[in-house]
Amino acid sequence: MKRTTLTLALCLFTFQAEVYAEVTRAAPLNVKTEAGNIQIKTIAEGLENIWGMAFLPDGSMLVTERAGRMRIVSTAGEVGEPLTGLPPMYAKGQGGLLDVVLVPDFATSKKIYFSYSEPAEGEASSLNSTAVSFATLNGNKLENLTRVFSQQPKIDSSHHFGSRLVWAPDGTLFITLGDRYSEKDSAQTLDNHLGKVVRINADGSVPQNNPFVNMAGALPEIWSIGHRNIQGAAINPISKVLWTGEHGPQGGDELNIDQAAKNYGWPVITYGENYGGGKIGEGTHKTGMEQPVYKWVPSIATAGFMFYTGDKFPQWQNNILLASLKEKTLVRLVLDGDKIIKEERLLKTELGQRLRSVVQGPDGLIYLVTDEAKSKIYQISPQQS
Repeated sequence: MKRTTLTLALCLFTFQAEVYAEVTRAAPLNVKTEAGNIQIKTIAEGLENIWGMAFLPDGSMLVTERAGRMRIVSTAGEVGEPLTGLPPMYAKGQGGLLDVVLVPDFATSKKIYFSYSEPAEGEASSLNSTAVSFATLNGNKLENLTRVFSQQPKIDSSHHFGSRLVWAPDGTLFITLGDRYSEKDSAQTLDNHLGKVVRINADGSVPQNNPFVNMAGALPEIWSIGHRNIQGAAINPISKVLWTGEHGPQGGDELNIDQAAKNYGWPVITYGENYGGGKIGEGTHKTGMEQPVYKWVPSIATAGFMFYTGDKFPQWQNNILLASLKEKTLVRLVLDGDKIIKEERLLKTELGQRLRSVVQGPDGLIYLVTDEAKSKIYQISPQQS
């Protein structure tokens, strides 16, 4: 009798603890901002170093984990088993499974595109670079895997892979790439993909209006040069032009309006310095090299960003929302045309986690993912009155 009573008591305690933990996890956090108050709610956890996220038509989320897993997270926050059918990848350091996007006609084609760190084959397996493939999503499987881009050359490095994927209004695909850290000088030459933005057609072919397509010695995929490590990119909904965000070294994170054939300066000009101090390059300005539209000194470690276009936060319309890794904050940037006229930093003290990506959901709400060993997905909504 005593044993039965004790067992029931233990079961009741366990049940109460589980309910309390669930209530604690689900309880929204109210946060004041300069443009209205918001609520933060955890909608999914139990993931590892989330990198990219894309919404499926039913409202569920396709999520990448840098360790090399892709999963579907349901609208209720249930984390599915890893999808099968991914290619081999180099999942070390900053490398692994990176961004993911749906094709514009996903409803009929079921195709997704994703970027990842691709190892070389055979004895050169220590060499790697950023690659992009597409596949058909069929339940929990990826089928008809096709690689459409592989950054050249491959390097023995675990750093600076980029990599964001952005569909241009004309149906071409922008791929942002890093300089691989050890090869920064290559960002200034056209015979490689290091420190570049490239632009390809959906099938991997080269658009004939790419800026260097007819230049001898230049790789035809190249769109712009002189970049360090671009981990944020989005199309401005007003101008329809690509914006990119890249990590500076020690200081000098940048937002750029990324245009064809332009040189963004790295490593000749920068607002940053070597780790531990020391000048890089020739200064901050040079003829023929572009200035950032906005910069951070010291660095905040810029990651994914978006332009908000929904109706749930009318006071944030066309603002940039940018995730910061180092400062663990969501940055809100107010624009006047192509000029940024105000910056507000949100959520640093409330969350205290490295923020990797920020995505607008089909419901007009905002979703944040964290780059932590125990990653979470947060939903941001207007505070209920």
